[in-house]
Amino acid sequence: MLLPRALPPTHIKIRVIPYKYPTISPHPLKRSLQVFLFIIYILNTIMAEMELFTSQEAAKQSLVDVYGGVKDHFDGHRSSTELYVLELLRKIHPEFYIVCTTRSQELDLHSFAAAGHAKISRDDNEDVNDMTRCYMGPSSRMDPGPGRLINKCRFARFRCEWNCFEFLTYAVEYLEPCFHSRIKLDFILSPRLPGSTKEGENSSIDKLLMAIGKWGNQLHDEIYVFDESQWIKDKELWNSVKGSSWDDVILDPTMKENLIKDVQGFFDNKQLYKDLAVPWKRGVILHGVPGNGKTISIKALINSLHLRPEPIPSLYVKNFDSCSGEKYSINQIFQKARKMAPCLLIFEDLDSLVQDETRSYFLNEVDGLESNDGILMIGSTNHLDKLDPAISKRPSRFDRKYNFKLPGEAERIAYCHFWRNKLLDNNMIDFPEDLCPIIAKITDGFSFAYLKELFVIVLLTIARAKTEEKMEMEMTTAGKSKVPSEDGNSTDEHVVVEYVDVNSDTTKDSDTATEPPTVHVTTPKQKSRIPEIHVKEGLKHNLLLKIFMEQVSVLLDEMDNTSDEEKNSGDKSQMYRMQMPIRMAQAIPVSNYD
Repeated sequence: MLLPRALPPTHIKIRVIPYKYPTISPHPLKRSLQVFLFIIYILNTIMAEMELFTSQEAAKQSLVDVYGGVKDHFDGHRSSTELYVLELLRKIHPEFYIVCTTRSQELDLHSFAAAGHAKISRDDNEDVNDMTRCYMGPSSRMDPGPGRLINKCRFARFRCEWNCFEFLTYAVEYLEPCFHSRIKLDFILSPRLPGSTKEGENSSIDKLLMAIGKWGNQLHDEIYVFDESQWIKDKELWNSVKGSSWDDVILDPTMKENLIKDVQGFFDNKQLYKDLAVPWKRGVILHGVPGNGKTISIKALINSLHLRPEPIPSLYVKNFDSCSGEKYSINQIFQKARKMAPCLLIFEDLDSLVQDETRSYFLNEVDGLESNDGILMIGSTNHLDKLDPAISKRPSRFDRKYNFKLPGEAERIAYCHFWRNKLLDNNMIDFPEDLCPIIAKITDGFSFAYLKELFVIVLLTIARAKTEEKMEMEMTTAGKSKVPSEDGNSTDEHVVVEYVDVNSDTTKDSDTATEPPTVHVTTPKQKSRIPEIHVKEGLKHNLLLKIFMEQVSVLLDEMDNTSDEEKNSGDKSQMYRMQMPIRMAQAIPVSNYD
């Protein structure tokens, strides 16, 4: 009897199972039993294969069911715009691969095309586009341009060409209901080609996205600014920085040279840090009274680093404000800096940024376990004493400190020459070189901010007079309102004399005379005055010098008044900002009264 080694062909695929056939017994009963057992074995194998086949089909069906269930879940009570549009496009464009991307600063196809790296055009079918036509005015009223019209697109189709590839793209924008944020989606379609990869990983689309991402991850005449818990690319801030130069920064020459070497040397000596096994990170604090060059020095640093053969990006931190907490912001700031390294990370007004609640977390990011290689931190503050010692006095966090003091006479002379050089081609201003040391002497105690204000108001005064064709300026001096006393000294403005009325006979002898009248003398606060200087004969009638003398007097009074207000408010640190040196104050004479 032959054993049934093969079953009739069926739709079930049976695996070849190793089986050791027993020796056929010559006894009829035993042989029948062997055949029966073999049939049982074959049936069990078939059942196992059928169960496996059924489980695979069930798994496949379950995936379909889950997918359908997820889609049903998104419908009605909860919707997924991405999934809905993706399915819609699959039905309408079965011959295309489709990839969905979220538009961001790093992945923006339209900005990439606007920069000239691709060609993109919208399908001009008004009936199937969802757009709002908007007017965008000039950036300011001083801009003479008429403005322009722009389209705010919520749905449109575009055709894109890049590197000999052609793509069909759909732009979809909608408002996310929970956080009321706008979501911008780009669906990129590429024709199916023989040998192409599976959907979502199409090679031509991936190449395009990689090119966009690489371009978007770089700064293009922009500065990264952290504000309201997110990084944004700020072109306007870059426009205010790009013209800055160290030639425009008037500082003590030694300090200026050291600051430049410190910053440029950090980025030049990566290998040196590595050879010495020193962490390639650095921290610098710029401190001092306001208006003495900290901000313009930071601008010059940003621009000089941008002009290097391999530009160094700058990251500027405005605040730590975030709905997720300041610790979240600090973490996002340093994560971005590590990603952009080597880079310059700027904390302006550092004392107001780091609070007691976040101090420990901030220090941990600055000098913790995570590597900050390639990050140069610049922190500025007007009040170094308000910074926590763990920040200002701990090496390896902020290593160097530069004190921006009130400018000395040499710096003030250099600042005057800086303005004079700007006005050399101006026929309206007569600015002899000999005026520079004179102006420097009469502005002793002025910050650079007040010096700038002085030059601006003087030049505007002359320009206004020239425009109005008034060559003689109305010069007012403080002495015009003074009433001289008999001895030639002015008394009524500076001394208030109050007599107590007593009956006394001035003709009586001294031994019988009553006690002398009681006199109360009230002396006002000593005011800062312009120091006496020697002026050459040829400069005494110089119009520019006369206006400088007048405006210096006005600004000295302003600084004195500001000091009084800040003193009354109890803010000693702010009072110091405007306080004049002792040598600027001259005692006002008080007449002796019998």
